[in-house]
Order: sequence, then structure tokens, then C-alpha cells
Amino acid sequence: MNLLRQLALGAMVVLCCEGAAGSGTPELGQELTPVGAEKVGDTSGGIPAWTGGDMKAPAGWKPGQPRPDPYGSEKPQFSINAANVDKYKDKLSVGQVEMIKTIPGYRMDIYPAHRSCGFPEFYYERTKKNAKTAKLAADGHNLSEALGAAVPFPMPKNGVEALWNHQLGWKGEGFHVNLTTYIPPKGSDQIGEPLSQEEWDTSPMWSPTNKGVADAGGVDYLFLNVFTGPASVAGDATLARYNMARENDLWLYFSSMRRVRRAPTYQYDAPQINTENLLVVDQYFMFNGPMDRYDFKLAGKKELYVPYNLYRLNSTQNKPEDVVKPRFFNRDLMRYEAHRVWVVEATLKSGMRHTFPKRTFYIDEDTWQILVEDMFDTQGKVWRALETGPFMVWEIPACITAANMSYDFQAARAVFDRVFAGQPEPDWLAAREGRIKQDMFDPDGLRRFTTR
Repeated sequence: MNLLRQLALGAMVVLCCEGAAGSGTPELGQELTPVGAEKVGDTSGGIPAWTGGDMKAPAGWKPGQPRPDPYGSEKPQFSINAANVDKYKDKLSVGQVEMIKTIPGYRMDIYPAHRSCGFPEFYYERTKKNAKTAKLAADGHNLSEALGAAVPFPMPKNGVEALWNHQLGWKGEGFHVNLTTYIPPKGSDQIGEPLSQEEWDTSPMWSPTNKGVADAGGVDYLFLNVFTGPASVAGDATLARYNMARENDLWLYFSSMRRVRRAPTYQYDAPQINTENLLVVDQYFMFNGPMDRYDFKLAGKKELYVPYNLYRLNSTQNKPEDVVKPRFFNRDLMRYEAHRVWVVEATLKSGMRHTFPKRTFYIDEDTWQILVEDMFDTQGKVWRALETGPFMVWEIPACITAANMSYDFQAARAVFDRVFAGQPEPDWLAAREGRIKQDMFDPDGLRRFTTR
């Protein structure tokens, strides 16, 4: 499918949705998938048709065991590197091109595409309801009505709606993971000291029985992170409550003082804790938080080479040094595929401030997750490039993104976050099976929890 047809269909979806309010959405489940993606593949055969996703786990696998790669026997079709990048630049983001051209040894191996992602039937049914009833608030950037455990806007009319699809991306009812962040020192051939963490995540909007925004108390996301290493921060903890229509709440526990403190405003371009000023808060999970500082333009769809089906990269059986390199993830563990993405261009509003005045988000049509993001400086030059990719968590079932990289071109440094290598297997069913409790996210109980 060529770019003109993609943009035309994108425009058709927008027009359809504008006229469909209150009159049903016949496109869902017909020429569109239950979450609003195009069912058909492209004319070149690079992108296959969606047939429901690869929802079944490989034979013999059980939750808690190392996750196998169902496509592990496949070989790359070709590689994109500094010598041939201009040939493929129409299917790459500005940041991807810049990484290939400026980082020695950086390449992208392109594999056969698999539209592997799917969700439960109840998720599709709730998405159908949202297509008729979900809406933004009068201010144009907050969410007024939508059911959780569903896509709020499967046929978005604007960039804000597309970003809400990403922010409310469903990951089951809640999960418990052990992960590591790496920030290699500038100019070093070492990956740096691991910042190890144990984390619990949930959201009232992830419940399959959620009745909407009001039922969730206006809470978007709940997050408890406890640092387990190095020794200088071990025992410190962060408790965050991401809200839909007001400032985020953040509490910090310092083990050396055995004290919980309320943090100042922690959103927009405030530096993320313990990241050496190489990440801002609203880069977490590619984008999060309020949308009031940018104008978000839905610029249609295009085909892009994006990280996808990253089973190998996210395997707990890896050694950290085999996954993380000083300036990029191990190229032999990365997998790129051709997929259609929605393009959302964010431009800072007049009178607003943010470190990055322009950003471009590339949102996967099958999962509504941002897989690639470019962040620009005031001169229009790409400053940071972000990448992550999904893999199917069959026991939920849902597609999850985990390991991600942010590369800062000005600092010539990378941050590698949510790395599972060498850690216990994630517990993706922790909330569903009662191993996550709501009182874990109570600031009054934070100190008690961290010293249990």
C-alpha cells in the first residue's frame, strides 16, 4: 500500500468518525480491525493482513517460564546501515536516519513483518462502545468519557485522541517486574553501573469492569518503584500517581532517612530521577502526562521500519552485557519490521515552555503504542531519538513494550531503560491473581511497604 493510499484511508477514517458520533461505527471489525487498524496488508507484500494476531503461546510454554521467540528461526531480509541509509530514508524517522549516520556500527536489520498483536474479546467489545461514546473534555486535551481496558478512540479525529490511545494502552490489570536502567558514561566503552529496580504497576483504567473516567477517580496510572542497587540508592523508592486532569503526584522514600517526602511538580520536562538529566518525565513510556502544552496534529499514516516482536531483546536469559552496548542495544538482538504507524506532530503552543519545542510520534496501528519518537531543538535539529517495540504476552493476552532506548545527539549518550536481562521473569498477572493490592500505592503506607 503506497503512502497516498494510507493517507487517504487515514483521512477517510477521520471523516467517518466525525460523522459517526451517535450513529455507530460499522468500519470496526470490517475493513478495520477491532482496534481501528487497517485489516489489509500493503500491495508490496511487506506488511501482511491482520488475521487476529498470534494469540496462542508456543506449545508447552507456561507463564513464569522464559518466554520463547516464535520467530527466532527467521533471518533478516536486509540491513540498513550508513552505506545504504538514503535508499530507505522514506521508511525511517529523522532520528533513525541520524543514528545510522552518526553512531559507528549502528544498523537496522529488517525481518519479515508479523502482525502478531491481539487482545481479548471483551477489549474489542469495550472499544466498540468507546467508538460511540468516548470524548475529550471541553479544553481539548483532557479525557472526559471513555471505558478503560479498551482503546478510547479507535478512529481518532486528532492527535490528542491518538495520544490518549497510547496513554491508556492496556497491559492487563497490573504487573510486577524486576528491571535495570543503564546509562553508559560519556566516551566510555563500558555500559556503566546498573540501576536495578523492582516495580509494581497498575491502573483503575485497566480493569475490565471499569465504568469510565469518573469510576477511576481521574487516575491514569499507578506506579511503585523500589531501587535495589547500587548501594548508594538501594531501598529508596518512588511512588507516582499519574492523573488525567491535574498534576501528577509523586512521593519519594529515602531509606537513609526512613522518611517519605512529597516531591514538587513531576511532569512535562522535569528531569527524571537518577538519569543524569538525559531523560525528562514525559519521555517515560515514550510519552505520558498532560497534553496542554503542545498542539498535536494527526498527520496521517505511513509505513515505517519499527522495532517489533522483541522477544530476544527482552529475554531474561540474556546477560546484561550482551544486551546493552555503550551507544545502542546489541544489533543482533534487535528486530525491525515494516508496519503502518500513525504520525502525530507535536508543536509547542504559544506562551508555553518545554525543553523540546517539537516532537514527532510514530504510533503503531495495531497496538496504539508509540514505538518511535523524535524530539527536536529550537533550530529544528533532532535532539533525542527514542525507540521501543512490542512483544506478545500470551497470558494476558496483550502486546507489551519493555526495553527502550533514548539517544541524545547533543550529549552523544544513550539511556537504556526497562532491561529484563538477568532478572526474574516478569509477573504479568500479578494484579489479576491478587499479588498487587491497591494499598501498595498509598503514600501513607509507602514507608511501611519499603521496610517490610
